[in-house]
Amino acid sequence: MTEPVHPAAMHPAAMHPAAMHPAAAASPQEVIEGLLRATVEGRRDEMADFYADDVVIEMPFAPPGIPASSQGRETLRSRMKAAEGLWEFTAVDHVHLHPTADPEVIVAEYRIHGRVTATGRQFAFRYIMVSRIRDGQIVSSRDYFNPLDSAAALGRAPELLASVLGQTS
Repeated sequence: MTEPVHPAAMHPAAMHPAAMHPAAAASPQEVIEGLLRATVEGRRDEMADFYADDVVIEMPFAPPGIPASSQGRETLRSRMKAAEGLWEFTAVDHVHLHPTADPEVIVAEYRIHGRVTATGRQFAFRYIMVSRIRDGQIVSSRDYFNPLDSAAALGRAPELLASVLGQTS
């Protein structure tokens, strides 16, 4: 098992895309590392800035009540703002970035640690993101996670299961 990594220990080139000269757009790896750093440091507004204006985000395993697809940076920013204060992320580990045959696409696997603000309950969520990055910004992302993990952390697992079991195919 690896120890959680504080964001400052990540690759030094992983900086905010807006701070980079347009002629030297961040690589897909640098964009994802920068996004993870901003996430752990709680810089929600800056997190949204890693995404293109017209980004499309898909969450195939989104729980009931959470859109499985959304479009636009400002929609994402609003969702982040709405979740503000719900939890605090403290570290990320098990980060594996996999380039693909398509130079714009990267697969990121990671585990993010944190705590639920209201209860102090600690958690570690595992994610996989398949992202297309163009000109230093995420233009599309498919985000895979286990919704039971977040429901359990928030004490809402029974409600999530009841909602899922109540749905028909």
